[in-house]
Amino acid sequence: MSLPWKIKLMISAYSRIRKACFRPNFTINRRLLRLFDPKTPPTPPSSVDVTVDPSRDLWFRQYTPSHSIAAATATGDTLPVVVYFHGGGFATNSANTVFMDSFARRVSNHIRSIVISVNYRLAPEHRCPAQYDDGFDVVKFLDSVDPTRLPPGADLGRCFIMGDSAGGNLGHHVVARAGACKFERVRLRGLIAVQPFFGGEERTESEIRIGNGAPGLSVDRADWFWKAFLPKGSNRNHPAANVFGPNSARFSGSKFPNTLVVIGGSDPLQDWQRKYCKGLESAGVGVRLVEYPNAFHGSYVFEDLPESSLMLDEIRDFMSQQLKVT
Repeated sequence: MSLPWKIKLMISAYSRIRKACFRPNFTINRRLLRLFDPKTPPTPPSSVDVTVDPSRDLWFRQYTPSHSIAAATATGDTLPVVVYFHGGGFATNSANTVFMDSFARRVSNHIRSIVISVNYRLAPEHRCPAQYDDGFDVVKFLDSVDPTRLPPGADLGRCFIMGDSAGGNLGHHVVARAGACKFERVRLRGLIAVQPFFGGEERTESEIRIGNGAPGLSVDRADWFWKAFLPKGSNRNHPAANVFGPNSARFSGSKFPNTLVVIGGSDPLQDWQRKYCKGLESAGVGVRLVEYPNAFHGSYVFEDLPESSLMLDEIRDFMSQQLKVT
């Protein structure tokens, strides 16, 4: 795989930092990690932070395409709302991490949508299901909040859930919960799962073939994340990880929206992502699968890689198609 030297250097440095901060007992040296996790403040009016529950540091950063703010105010135009969950193995990153902020801003501008980037609690200090609780509570907050606290033109009737890596897993579980809830204003029109973080005890062909040899995410690091995230004593067949596995409840797709799944050809988790697609399809959920043969896990955050912009085009097209459905 040929990558620009700057991206190679960034991936190598990030890998070394993680190795230094992640302990064998599945805890994290947060003090050290924070030194290498630069944050960025919001930039009103295009991005602002909104508190949901200060007791658990639950908040989100909302992004509005700059050119759309004045137009929505003057003409009454509305914009779709994308609730976005960042990746990081449930254990790293935040809504104000520099590269997560940059990616969420790109999503907002590229697909011309209001993006709600959720700052959820992290493992191992807060294990499963804390992240799912936080994500679902943000959706409920949006459904009940005073509309004046949202950007002009925010249309919750055209709401999508989006997540990358662990955020894609989180998005699935939030959408599954939402199917049992009656919302007043939020209408979920689709799920966008970018290289979602799923797994199981079985070793798949892609995990064996790629193993620890690709940039972005290794099998060993994925196993570490599961140990840090899942309830103590659980294995990777826990329903949080293996959503269509032997320990999972029967899944009904009757209230689950159409789903876009993005897969990379150098991602060791790709076989689990394909299993996920088949599980959704077997339950009657419409699935659109997009594969990029050269993409590694997390490649979407690198704006210089062509797959990153191509993926945003696919997301925009998927959303447009779902919004045509009444």
